Amino acid sequence: MTERTNPTTRRNLTARILPATALALAATTTTLLHPKPAQAATAAEIDADVAAALTRLRNLDNTRPLFAQARAVLVFPRIIQGGFIVGGQYGEGALLQGGNTRGYFNIAGVSLGFLAGAQASGLAMFFMTDEALNALMRADGWEIGTGPSVVVLDRGLQANITATTLREPVYAITFNQEGLMAALALNGTKITRINPS
Repeated sequence: MTERTNPTTRRNLTARILPATALALAATTTTLLHPKPAQAATAAEIDADVAAALTRLRNLDNTRPLFAQARAVLVFPRIIQGGFIVGGQYGEGALLQGGNTRGYFNIAGVSLGFLAGAQASGLAMFFMTDEALNALMRADGWEIGTGPSVVVLDRGLQANITATTLREPVYAITFNQEGLMAALALNGTKITRINPS
């Protein structure tokens, strides 16, 4: 025989659980949106992570045309995304041009809507034109969705790219995706130059 919970007890339990849950969610969102500078990676750590990510990216199917034609590649080896209703994401990476690091950047954003979970994934952005690359370098924080258009290539689109079909200013590929969320949201995220130690 199951034990029934008194409606008053249930209300009291709910009254205690909801604020605690809201507080935990607020703390998680605050941490994601405002990472502490003390936790920022050093330039050497970012370089090592980017080098490992590049090795993996070059081994993905159909990335050869992107690498061959890109003026520069911005690589974020690990972007952490999470939340419940309100979500956030943050990651650090480097811009490579001609095999050299041209600068370090972070990517951060907030999203609203029905979402729940957490994930970590990498992102590579291939700048195909000098104009798109200059827009990134000139911007004091570039919000994706403004400025050069960014085409996100899923696996199906990647399978069909060739040197003759690459016509957009910026292409983005996610990789190493782990976690519960369906996809990395890019619109509304902001890319900002950083100066790691």
